[in-house]
Amino acid sequence: MTKRNQSLAVDVVEITSKLPWWVGLFLAVGSYIGLHSLATKGLPQAQAGDISQALTGGLIYTFASLGQYFLPVIFSIGSVLSAFMTIKRKRLHSNVTSGDKKVADINWYDFELLIGEHFRRQGFTVDETKTGADGGIDLVLKKDSGKYLVQCKHYKAYKVGVKPVREVLGVMVSCGATGGYVVTSGQFTKDAMSFAEDNKITLIDGSELQRILKAIPKKPRALAATDDQITTALNNNAEEGPGICPKCGSSLVVRVARQGNRAGQKFLGCSKFPGCRFTKQID
Repeated sequence: MTKRNQSLAVDVVEITSKLPWWVGLFLAVGSYIGLHSLATKGLPQAQAGDISQALTGGLIYTFASLGQYFLPVIFSIGSVLSAFMTIKRKRLHSNVTSGDKKVADINWYDFELLIGEHFRRQGFTVDETKTGADGGIDLVLKKDSGKYLVQCKHYKAYKVGVKPVREVLGVMVSCGATGGYVVTSGQFTKDAMSFAEDNKITLIDGSELQRILKAIPKKPRALAATDDQITTALNNNAEEGPGICPKCGSSLVVRVARQGNRAGQKFLGCSKFPGCRFTKQID
């Protein structure tokens, strides 16, 4: 676990570095303009005998005088770090997807950055936690009011067992998360896969991760659905819909719209939802 005895300035830099770089730049400029305007006004005039007002005015003036230089520097450092990390994530993702670098060759920290960048490109808001190598939840994802937890396991030599998957489930229950992911550069045991399937946790092993990052279509398990196949599936209320998802290669399932103009009507959706949001209306 990360020690929390660091200074307030370091905390502010850390928080700013997690924001878009332009937000940090805006805070730097805004803090300078606001505090500089206070500092140039000088000490506020207090009424005779009002010691508390004089002390308050003096503190505000002192904070403005020092802060007009101190805060912009802190926000600027955070902005630079944010820009640097953004470039690093994109370059890392590009190197892996182009084949210049293999997932197994990067360290555990870059592995977490890579997974975070992948989910960002899927429309998630990503918060990189500070638990360290293989310690607890590494990423917290948010999308469409849903919260998802991710644990990254950068294993090369052996399979990931059921224990990390149970850990994710425990944190999911305690914080009310919508779902969870366990991502590894290696493989999973049968027990881990069985437990994940029973508890709505998505497992992504090394080969699947490589396929996803390179956008290689998954080998289809069936041909595209015909109108007759769709009708048969609807009549039988089949859980496993006909055909495959053209976006990610997973199977399609029959779903029922719960809200909107088409509430109550059936449609085809990807079985990997919310990871894949492909849908096809059924006439």
